[in-house]
Amino acid sequence: MLAILEPWFAPALSAATALAIALIAARIALFVLRRVARREPLAAPFVETAATPGTLLAALFATYAVLQAPPATLYGIGGVRHLLTVAIIAAATWLAMRLAGAVFDAVALRFPADAADNLAARRIQTQTRLLTRTLASVIAIVGASLALLTFPEVRTIGAGLLASAGIAGLAIGIAAKPILGILLAGVQIALTQPIRLDDVVIVEGEWGRIEEIGRAFVVVAIWDQRRLVVPLQHFIEKPFQNWTRTTSEILGTALLWVDYGMPLEPRRAELRRVCEASKEWDGRVCLIQVTETTERAMQLRALVSAADAGRAWDLRCIVREALVACMQRDWPQFLPRVRADLTGHEPGRESATGRDPRA
Repeated sequence: MLAILEPWFAPALSAATALAIALIAARIALFVLRRVARREPLAAPFVETAATPGTLLAALFATYAVLQAPPATLYGIGGVRHLLTVAIIAAATWLAMRLAGAVFDAVALRFPADAADNLAARRIQTQTRLLTRTLASVIAIVGASLALLTFPEVRTIGAGLLASAGIAGLAIGIAAKPILGILLAGVQIALTQPIRLDDVVIVEGEWGRIEEIGRAFVVVAIWDQRRLVVPLQHFIEKPFQNWTRTTSEILGTALLWVDYGMPLEPRRAELRRVCEASKEWDGRVCLIQVTETTERAMQLRALVSAADAGRAWDLRCIVREALVACMQRDWPQFLPRVRADLTGHEPGRESATGRDPRA
């Protein structure tokens, strides 16, 4: 056993020395880069995300370079070199995926979505998030493929598959169809943008905001704090409502049924007063219209405007409550009522004398 390990003493010592030097150099480089990132905030996400995988990659490279010196006849050197090769590919893949994610963090710093008019920022963030996540998925697939190709058995299998490329291509295509569909859906959403982060949508009858757009699913935050998880393909293949596609401004309605005797001008004056007193109203639309009539009552529609869907909902509730309270206070006689004839009179039953024959 000692005879086997003795030739490894010098390579192991050299590898340990190279590893220590690589770690020290990586720490110095991180210190310098963090100082630079203080002056360039957009560089901070790249520095922080690359810190751990970058340090690991530098250490693996240094170790691999040193272990190229021993002769190929050294016992076990081939397995160690192969293991280091796979580890380097894995670390490089990890680093590339982290850097792809850092692109979105930098874009989010450059175009913050917490501004009042955040339509452009949300558009850019959505495109960047989807494209970077798609890129990260591609990087992971390429990295796994490169790692597998380092094994001779896998290359042999690959050569056999190439010999029957038609059947293999068909099988791989069928197996990879869901994955490719997800990737293409992500790219299509990034380019066409039917949805963006923080968009207000109605999906499957649920009202909510786009909280997260992932690699395979979209998370919609429902108004009652539930979460609706929807596949990416749903937004490509099925219709849905997007209330903030071009702007967040929206109209809201409040419907009331009143008697035909209700005067409309006082209702319009009351609606104007309520809107002007409400901070939710954006000053664009404030009107009352008769939208429907029946044999018993007429329907009034109060149409108001707000800067976004949340304010519109609150304004609708405020308007509805204020108009109902005003009717109860000033015009209770014109609330909807049911009229009935309780005299027992039936047309066509009168006698020649004009009296009901049953009397």
